[in-house]
Amino acid sequence: MSRTTFRHSLVAVSVTALLALSSASYAASNTDGSIYGRTDAGTSITYKNISTGVTRTIFADGKGRFNVSSVPAGTYEVVNEKGEKQTIEVVVGTGTNVAFGAQPEVIQVLGSRIQRIDTSSVESSTVYDMDSVFELPVARNTVAVALLTPGAVQGGQSFDRNLPSFGGSSIAENGYYIDGMDVTNLRTMLSFANLPQDAVAQTQVKSGGYGVEYGRSLGGIINIVTRSGTNDFEFGGSVYWTPDALRASNKDVTTLELDGSENITTYKSGDEYDKLEYNVFASGPIVEDKLFFFAMLEGQKKEKVNYGTSSSYSYDITNPQYFAKLNWFITSDHSLRFTHINNEVEKEYRSYDVYRDENGEVVFGRLGEQSNHYPKESGGSMSVLAYTGYLTDSLTLNLQYGNLINKYEKEPNLPGGDCPLAYDTTGSKDWSQRVAIGCWNAPDQAYVIDSVDDKDERTSWKLDVEWVLGDHTLRLGYNQENYEATSPGEMYSGDIYYRYITAHENNGFHVNGVQLDPGTETVRVRKYNTQTATFGVDNAAWYIEDSWLVSDNVLLYGGVRGETFTNYDGNDDVFIESDNLIAPRIGFSWDIDGDATKKLYGTVGRYYIPVPANTNIRATRTESFYEDYYLISGGWNADGSPVSLGDKIGPSTIDVQESNPEVIADRKLKPMHQDEIILGYQQQVSDNWTLGAKAMGRSIQDGMDDFCGHDGFVRWADDNGYENFDPHSMQGCMIINPGNDISIAMDLENDGNLTVVTTPNSYHGLPEYKRKYLGLELTAERALADGWKANLSYVLSKTYGNAEGYVNSSLAQEDPGLTQDFDHANFMHGADGNLPTDRTHQIKAYGLYEITDELNLSLNLSAVSGIPLSCQGYVSLDNMLEGDGTTAYDYGNFRRYSASSFYCQDGTGQQVLSKRGSEGRSNWLYNADMSLTYRPVLVDGLTLQATVYNLFNFQDADSFDQEKDLDRDNPKVSANFLRPDGYQEGRRVQLTARYAF
Repeated sequence: MSRTTFRHSLVAVSVTALLALSSASYAASNTDGSIYGRTDAGTSITYKNISTGVTRTIFADGKGRFNVSSVPAGTYEVVNEKGEKQTIEVVVGTGTNVAFGAQPEVIQVLGSRIQRIDTSSVESSTVYDMDSVFELPVARNTVAVALLTPGAVQGGQSFDRNLPSFGGSSIAENGYYIDGMDVTNLRTMLSFANLPQDAVAQTQVKSGGYGVEYGRSLGGIINIVTRSGTNDFEFGGSVYWTPDALRASNKDVTTLELDGSENITTYKSGDEYDKLEYNVFASGPIVEDKLFFFAMLEGQKKEKVNYGTSSSYSYDITNPQYFAKLNWFITSDHSLRFTHINNEVEKEYRSYDVYRDENGEVVFGRLGEQSNHYPKESGGSMSVLAYTGYLTDSLTLNLQYGNLINKYEKEPNLPGGDCPLAYDTTGSKDWSQRVAIGCWNAPDQAYVIDSVDDKDERTSWKLDVEWVLGDHTLRLGYNQENYEATSPGEMYSGDIYYRYITAHENNGFHVNGVQLDPGTETVRVRKYNTQTATFGVDNAAWYIEDSWLVSDNVLLYGGVRGETFTNYDGNDDVFIESDNLIAPRIGFSWDIDGDATKKLYGTVGRYYIPVPANTNIRATRTESFYEDYYLISGGWNADGSPVSLGDKIGPSTIDVQESNPEVIADRKLKPMHQDEIILGYQQQVSDNWTLGAKAMGRSIQDGMDDFCGHDGFVRWADDNGYENFDPHSMQGCMIINPGNDISIAMDLENDGNLTVVTTPNSYHGLPEYKRKYLGLELTAERALADGWKANLSYVLSKTYGNAEGYVNSSLAQEDPGLTQDFDHANFMHGADGNLPTDRTHQIKAYGLYEITDELNLSLNLSAVSGIPLSCQGYVSLDNMLEGDGTTAYDYGNFRRYSASSFYCQDGTGQQVLSKRGSEGRSNWLYNADMSLTYRPVLVDGLTLQATVYNLFNFQDADSFDQEKDLDRDNPKVSANFLRPDGYQEGRRVQLTARYAF
């Protein structure tokens, strides 16, 4: 049987030759690649893009070396004055070496895959060509592609998010780029701008060791380059259908009651989701060899029904999205590129009551009466304009300007907004069994939100210059971005919230810290208000780097990046400003035998991450919160308000926050940064196989979080004679570097005058922020030959310390930079140990087998070991000052926190300090995906594919309830401790048809 994996001799010979001699790491930009190599001194070199016809001629230097940066990805023909010709493939972020006259047996090009070792780079980087990715059973999203990379682990299960974790980092510490523009959501760091997946040409994943052009990330970089037009007109389209009928039922989450009964708390087995996506595209020349276009329109029909335990919902999404790109090669030395993406989502949303039978029991899998029907809008647009100019053969200039707008979903103001928010949780009902009461618009309008868009807008511009000077390639650049996050104000429906609670064994017959007679009826009353404001973040960075070819085989890299982060409150006043943050990075690459078959490389560097806009919103916005508990009699009125409000129970909670930039952040605050070291080795052991090994170490320096303890300041003021100091004058929480002394403005005499003072950390007792990662990565890759190819990887790693990072997975807390970890020193007792991102073993394998000339089979397999499990209980209040009982003192503040420390009940009412990870580890997680791809010879351009995700329908637990305590005053422990509260998504099938002509 003939194979389509024959060796393309022309390309194979040329690419083999280009790697026969090693040269410098002629750095490529984040949107293009580069071409470099050797020929006769002073002679001309002409390179031509085979698809676009764009041609340019340069000259080699006095040593015969040449280098061209900012070369768009594609296939090129390179010719010297002797007429010697090479055909090469340029990929994003990578240098391609051309060495005329070299022996053509180092690597081979097989199908669409070039198998080679890149000796021109010190980075840990992988580039995925999307045509090749399509052959694999990989979901149609950017994260799924990134997860092919060794060391990248699926994260976000606790948050119901699909995001990767790289090298022990949290899911909120990555950077995402599209056509050179940073599209990371700077409000939350937990999302990024989307685009039609079929508009992606290449995806570059940097898992570590990246150069100084990149920053604002402690995890990984995902860099997308989009498709462009060519001299050939091309039209086509695709259809992707994931039918609900071929989707396996997912597992329900159940909980145990104290009486041993089991209840469904998250119903998933009957949920419905049918997804249809389809697109059409056109591309080609507007002016041959000069001006090209690519345009894609993507339609969608997504229908989802979610059955809940207290309410249900459904939605339809049918609006189209689109992508457009223009490339204008004005001359051979000057070009412009414009990219526009529209990713708006218009969702038709419906909410329903639960369905109840004649006995009033909830019937799962059926919708009750429709409550509301309204649209929800999200997403927005992105535009990028870029210029590339070859000012001389050795001097290149890149300029870029971009704008991104993103809107968040929000509920419109519905009828019933003047009715109190009210829930019945009396008797034995827990929160999952709550019943909405009164006339408020349940379940949708718990809050009445100001009528302004909840949205972010980013503007960014960037300049990069590259100058080749003998053995050195110098690059420098500057980037400035402005990010504005508009957050609408909100209040409870009816401007008040009632929750009715019975003194019951579930709460130990304690309500708000007061023991009551069994069956006593109470109500918790809350009021909450925030004000609309726009919060700004300005980030700026400069960099300079040098790639120095010390010898023909050895490359040294050195660079430095300077960062400036500025954060503004809702009044446009600065409350955090960090400048001159210097991040040096060095590295080397040694082409051991000089033929690109063996490479030893290493990097050492420092990386900073900005302060997200979520910190601005949470820490500086004007807001108020009031909470009281009361005895009641007579139940509630028709509107949900109490019939008769009795005596108050226990202390009040009063939190009033007004924006004052002077008191929010430590005056010596250092944004969180990380030091990293990598040492790696790659070797081509045969024509088809390449093996690799890489060791990585990472360590957080000067971690950043919020601190909400006041007692240390009270004790310091007492010790220093400030008898009039009142902790009510302080901010509820302050942004600090845990473990360092705190320098902040305080009203020492309670007269309105602020004085910046430094309180030693000994008064606060906080440990230093610690997170360390050690990893060993082993890889094996086989190029496509004899009808099959494969990629295998194994990572042995350890992530340990006392804080996960910008999020806290154990508590499902996605508050970047403001997690609960360092709110008080007592939360850090027992916190040292293996962190939630620690997965000791990671195994991945993917590959393809050609069954016939028309039919391919591909697999994508993974297995990861479990995460550490801990005991979460109510924080110890020992040694906390009670003061006047308000939240200005630590006792009143932290007694209201949920079970979120490592102090846990032992079943007799005693708090016992546990250790992080003391409850062992969760189970391994396995996944197997499979695709069959059919390309009929009789219909050129047609591709049919069937993909089965989670082939064996693994539905093991992927998140767990780690709260052991039921209530602060209840000696009993939760029956649901360490029970699963989430499972892997079940099997699903995607059917695909693609056609291009």
